[in-house]
Amino acid sequence: MGKDKRPPVADIAAEMGVALLMPHLTCRDCSKAIDFYVTAFGAEEMMRLPGPDGRLMHASVRLNGAMVMLNDEYPEMGGVSPLSLGGSPVTLHLMVDDVDAVVAQAVKAGAEVVMPVADQFWGDRYGVVKDPFGHLWSVATPVWPPKSADEMAAARDAAMAQMSGS
Repeated sequence: MGKDKRPPVADIAAEMGVALLMPHLTCRDCSKAIDFYVTAFGAEEMMRLPGPDGRLMHASVRLNGAMVMLNDEYPEMGGVSPLSLGGSPVTLHLMVDDVDAVVAQAVKAGAEVVMPVADQFWGDRYGVVKDPFGHLWSVATPVWPPKSADEMAAARDAAMAQMSGS
């Protein structure tokens, strides 16, 4: 079927049950990463596609209704994980009903707390964990009702003043 006959990509993604933007994580030992995401965050495994050498060329999980694609490291092709890079500048943000419970579950599964869960000036109860594969996850429960722009600005200013010691 030619390009002019193909439905819009948004329609194809909707039919597949996926979003138009999905994280794709390279993990050292992708199979263990999938097991961790299932245990820590309640992800649902969708598929695994091993290559001839047993490494996962492609895999996916569904997490909070979103697809996360994964693969094993393939350093010979430039595919390395945060563990090989010494960290990652990317944080995956996960909104949940009970941030305290989810962070505790992630820690029990092997995550390391980077930022303890606390109420934040922008209106979330929020914390950050690093999974055993080097990926950072911010986990948040929005406080309801949300703060107004003026309330958030005042809370920001108070938090910044407290951090600077003034």
